[in-house]
Amino acid sequence: MSTCEKKKLYIKTYGCQMNVYDSGRMADILAPLGYQATEILGEADMVILNTCHIREKAEEKVFSDLGRVRDGQKEGALIAVAGCVAQANGEHIIKRAPYVDIVLGPQTYHRLPEMVAKAHRARDEKTGRGRGIVETDFPLESKFDSLPDTQSIQGTSAFLSVQEGCDKFCTFCVVPYTRGAEYSRPVASILEETKRLTDQGIIELTLLGQNVNAYHGEHLDGAGTASLAQLMEAIATHVPSIKRLRYITSHPKDMSDDLIRAHGDLDCLMPYLHLPVQSGSDRLLERMNRQHTAAHYLEILERLRKVRPDIALSSDFIVGFPGESDQDFEDTVALVKNVGYVQAYSFKYSIRPGTPAGLYEDQIPEAVKDTRLAHLQEVILEGQKAFNAACSGRTLPVLFDRMGKTPGQIVGKSPYLQSVHIQGPESLMGHIVNVHITHGYANSLEGVML
Repeated sequence: MSTCEKKKLYIKTYGCQMNVYDSGRMADILAPLGYQATEILGEADMVILNTCHIREKAEEKVFSDLGRVRDGQKEGALIAVAGCVAQANGEHIIKRAPYVDIVLGPQTYHRLPEMVAKAHRARDEKTGRGRGIVETDFPLESKFDSLPDTQSIQGTSAFLSVQEGCDKFCTFCVVPYTRGAEYSRPVASILEETKRLTDQGIIELTLLGQNVNAYHGEHLDGAGTASLAQLMEAIATHVPSIKRLRYITSHPKDMSDDLIRAHGDLDCLMPYLHLPVQSGSDRLLERMNRQHTAAHYLEILERLRKVRPDIALSSDFIVGFPGESDQDFEDTVALVKNVGYVQAYSFKYSIRPGTPAGLYEDQIPEAVKDTRLAHLQEVILEGQKAFNAACSGRTLPVLFDRMGKTPGQIVGKSPYLQSVHIQGPESLMGHIVNVHITHGYANSLEGVML
């Protein structure tokens, strides 16, 4: 198949924002081969499932979707499985779904053009299928050195991967096994990509990493390494057209002094932080190998609020972790009420193959998990409603980025990532405008432009 021939590429993305970023970069890598994005499976010449291993029964979900892809695909289309499920299962995917052409881990997608060429060469003339290609080794070279300079960006907000991997080894988590050891990109490389993004109209940037506040990339002057706070200072100094800066996802252990200070010093750093704690019980935090206590976590939040009084928090919680007692769960509920999260994500614990917690014998019954999760989500929602209601009467700067569902309505994001809708002209799209908030609802705000 000629590289200049126009072809269609269908990508389904599961899970975190890192996967969203990776999917976009895979599309960028394949664009020189003639691949253009499509949302219609049946017209795609190549299908990529970019998978996530965090959710429950992730592997079964992928194989179920693979069956639908096989039944609905265009004849002769390549099928690839990427991401963390691919990294964890490798050859097993080919054995169970022999119609899959390519299996690639999250550290090898920069080799996609080579894999596509190999897949076409491997195709058997009679069956139209070849031997599946598996690329899940952790390469010595950084994939970021091989990515195209340009990204396909729409709108005024973008994600930028600055760090990958994790060295924390929480007992419930597969990330250290699927993403590998912590790696941080050099500051110079990040600044170059940031400038290219601003040339495309980006004014809001979210820095991504599995453990982003463990960032330790080569300093701009080449002398030593820079912290995440120093990286953000460099962005604020060298790329002032970035008006909003965020980072996700963080670990409490790596909330350093200079990072906390940055929340008070950097005007472009938004007053919203996602800082997962997982549990309010010290006993469970130790079993999870979180390397911090509930008191240490609350101390971090207190220090953040001293330098940035208007900061708002979100978090992640696991309900029904092995051995979780009624008191452990109540400790978590108490922490949620104490902090007053504006948003939080809560999940039932489920076993991830190969993780230590999967071997614990004191697993919690599903019915108990269901009851506890429902209660915790009620408490979280009450906090979210209270925060949104308290925004009524405030004036917030809103970045408008999409049209609303009703005529004349436009929608944007507050500094706290709330959806804000007003009646206003389409010309406000891509601009930050002060909005007087008139109503706070459970999941959004309503206001009028000042």
